[in-house]
Amino acid sequence: MTSNRPYLLRAMYEWINDNAMTPYILVDAGMPGVMVPPQAVKDGRVVLNIAARAVSQLSLGDAEIQFMARFGGVSQPVRVPIGAVQAIYAQESGQGMALPEDASGTLAAAPVEPPSGDSAEPPEKGPPTPGARRGPKLRVVK
Repeated sequence: MTSNRPYLLRAMYEWINDNAMTPYILVDAGMPGVMVPPQAVKDGRVVLNIAARAVSQLSLGDAEIQFMARFGGVSQPVRVPIGAVQAIYAQESGQGMALPEDASGTLAAAPVEPPSGDSAEPPEKGPPTPGARRGPKLRVVK
């Protein structure tokens, strides 16, 4: 079977937009094929705003996400292989989905709990990922 990751990303992107919120993705910048400005990378990861008002030519494909975005006032192309996306979430509430890989290599989805506090600023390092040693923990809601 094909990966369910691109379908989950597109569905979450649409859900976040339908709720008038701003979709952000957390990307592992060390993965092969990731093309982002080096100054945007912190601790090997980058948080990208993929809202229609923030990017142009957005393509949420089966293999990669592509768009043009401004960094420091300069428009630059961005390419992110689907496998490098660790999470997609709404900036305003933190609600979204982490996309971890399980031991068998298939993808499992886990919900992301909203961050505590009323700040509308994006999290400094993005939403928590499974196995993180600090910050909020993910839990599976059934």
